[in-house]
Amino acid sequence: MLRYFLKRLLSLALSLVVASIVIFLALEVVPGDPAAYMLGINAQEDTLAALREQLGLNGSLIERYAGWAGGMLHGDFGISYTYRTPVAEMIGERLWISLPLALFALCLSTVIAFPAGIWAASKRGSVVDVVVMGVTQLGVAIPNFWFAMLMVLVFAINLRWFSAGGFVGWDAGFLLAMKSLTLPAVALALPQASILARVMRSSLLDTLSEDFIRTARAKGLSKRQALWRHALRNALIPVLTIIGLQFSFLLAGAIIIENVFFLPGLGRLVFQSISARDLIVVESVVMLLVFAVIVVNFAVDMAYAIVDPRLRGRR
Repeated sequence: MLRYFLKRLLSLALSLVVASIVIFLALEVVPGDPAAYMLGINAQEDTLAALREQLGLNGSLIERYAGWAGGMLHGDFGISYTYRTPVAEMIGERLWISLPLALFALCLSTVIAFPAGIWAASKRGSVVDVVVMGVTQLGVAIPNFWFAMLMVLVFAINLRWFSAGGFVGWDAGFLLAMKSLTLPAVALALPQASILARVMRSSLLDTLSEDFIRTARAKGLSKRQALWRHALRNALIPVLTIIGLQFSFLLAGAIIIENVFFLPGLGRLVFQSISARDLIVVESVVMLLVFAVIVVNFAVDMAYAIVDPRLRGRR
């Protein structure tokens, strides 16, 4: 197990290095000059040169990458070109919105999907199975931003149970803050729950057709006992993969939902920074999100080894 862990840890470190290089180079080739964007088209050349020097844009490509990557290792993401505040501080403020939102949505997705997928698999071919699969197909087909706007119309404007947008802040209390995140979390969770429920059902049905399940049934276990005691754990491996991918998507892919609900999270920060050509913020946020994706995949690999010890010797 230790060797497996060290190999995955080395893979994580190499992935982070490669990702940082790709992100830095990708944003470096984007046309335009941040200094010219900030000062406008009528700025004098000497003023532009002074601002480039102040922002550290005159160094070589290697120097700028080394400064950016080395700073991140010490928690220093640089200074925002637009806001003139530390990027780490900006990310920290918004992470406390995006991270709880992603976790809230992931919990909702899992709580909805697991019972639905297990129920559909246990009732294969029945009306229950058809209804569950029909609802999940609808959930996959509906865009989450359209569903978000529909929920705002129903629950915020008509019923007035929730606010239409914004975030009250954690200082207002945990319950009020979570209430502000409820509609965005539901809008993010339901499409993901539909995908996860379908994967859960498919994986469970494949496992139920295996020889060891038939052997368990031949020894006297009921279908329900075989499902809960043997099939469910073995069906979790592909489901864990989807959960890991979903968390990464929910954290990194909530730009549209955060803009629909006017949430000051990481997604909205990236959108605003791209509009303002604040490359240092974009680089840092994207690198943070890539780091989250890689770490989640690492955690999923560890979960694989726990769920199925046979996998430890295959990698």
